[in-house]
Amino acid sequence: MIEQERSPLPPAAHEGAHAIEVDNLAKRYGEVEAVKGVSFTVEHGEVFAFLGPNGAGKTTTIRMLCTLTQPTGGRASIDGYDVSTRARDVRQRIGLVFQEQTLDQQLTAEENLRFHAVLYGVPKSEVDARIDRALRMVQLIDRRSDLVSTFSGGMARRLEIARGMLHTPAVLFLDEPTIGLDPQTRALMWEDVLRLRREEGVTIFLTTHYMEEAEYADRIAIIDQGKIVALDTSGALKRTIGADTVELATGNDDLAAKNLEAAGFNIKRGDDEVVAFVENGEAQVASIIAAAGTPIRTVKVHRPTLEDVFLHYTGRQIREGQGGGPTPPHFMHFARRR
Repeated sequence: MIEQERSPLPPAAHEGAHAIEVDNLAKRYGEVEAVKGVSFTVEHGEVFAFLGPNGAGKTTTIRMLCTLTQPTGGRASIDGYDVSTRARDVRQRIGLVFQEQTLDQQLTAEENLRFHAVLYGVPKSEVDARIDRALRMVQLIDRRSDLVSTFSGGMARRLEIARGMLHTPAVLFLDEPTIGLDPQTRALMWEDVLRLRREEGVTIFLTTHYMEEAEYADRIAIIDQGKIVALDTSGALKRTIGADTVELATGNDDLAAKNLEAAGFNIKRGDDEVVAFVENGEAQVASIIAAAGTPIRTVKVHRPTLEDVFLHYTGRQIREGQGGGPTPPHFMHFARRR
């Protein structure tokens, strides 16, 4: 394959266009409605998160935004370019890191990046400088000549982020970017991502089922069963609960929930607990225990967290292991060929 010079990215389709604009976007597979008319906008330079479990519609939405699958309803645009009618322009403006690793294990870090540069038509005169910059950003410059098969999972993830940034996209999509990584490696990877936003001004759109990871986002959309049930900053979402939570593990959760509701408490049922939303939770513990009317095994009181917000809006919690999905198509199917 011959490397070709590529003209600079076209400007936004119209002045003032959002980085991402989604209006009533939907996707149906036969009788299954995977995405049910979601709407939102993402500003330039923003870190925006979709938070939800497996099957919520996160990956399907990303696939539509990245032109990998056609919507069955609504519309979406990247920098003003419609994802259905201007797919080529959209692909020039985006980078994508899949859930599963798509690097060639038998190539070096640099060779993987050079192959990506060819697929995206990066001008030959710019390739070396872009590879150097990308590897420095993810702190892998010293491993450029090493085979990817020798990399740890975290290093491979960071290299995939470098690859996604090589053609200088306006928007970088991260689909469950840290799944399978330990907490320390997740934190290191997020240092790289936030550095990209800070130094390159790139817009970041991520999907995750990790509450602590969603906290990195400027705004969070909670998605469940194909619908966005809440969207705001982390702090604003927590304030919508407006209360502490008192979590009870009882001998009879059904009876406890019934009694507490009858006593006027705002109750949500978890998988293995009953949660009451109250002001000044510590002071309310005694009255909640008395109202439950059943033996109490454990009581936990805490301030609102994103997990509480998710429980409040969906009636359930995200359990570990609920974030993964099917292996996505290889990135070559996504790359724009010259």
